[in-house]
Amino acid sequence: MIEMFVREIFFDGSTKSYILILQDEQKEWTLPIWIGPFEAQAISMGRAGTPPERPQTHDLFLGLLDHLKIKILSTVIMKVEDGTFFASLHLLSESSEFSIDARPSDAIAIAIRAQAPIFAKEEVLHQIPDHPDFKQLLDSPEESEPPDV
Repeated sequence: MIEMFVREIFFDGSTKSYILILQDEQKEWTLPIWIGPFEAQAISMGRAGTPPERPQTHDLFLGLLDHLKIKILSTVIMKVEDGTFFASLHLLSESSEFSIDARPSDAIAIAIRAQAPIFAKEEVLHQIPDHPDFKQLLDSPEESEPPDV
């Protein structure tokens, strides 16, 4: 597995969606994941450390885990099938270590808030989707801001 970091979030005008760009520290691997505006906003708020006026779903989930004394160990991008990514949250309770399935955007928003590492399996990185505008988006120097929703 390769540890990944959120590099940027771009708006893709052709699909009217956001692209979350994950990249390893050495910049050898880049992983684009298409996400919606709410997910883009949740990840951006987590990165900025901006507390919401009222708890969002990710904050509620973290509060529940904290109350149950469950620690988030990591998020893992597990596989990609037909362009759809699958992820899991790896957790540690007082008595056991376990995983739960999650959408990558949710798992990443939670990992960022919990300051937990994000990993991608190497086989996922070898299946990076081919998108015609991807190189142009990566060459863009500015990050798109998520919408106000």
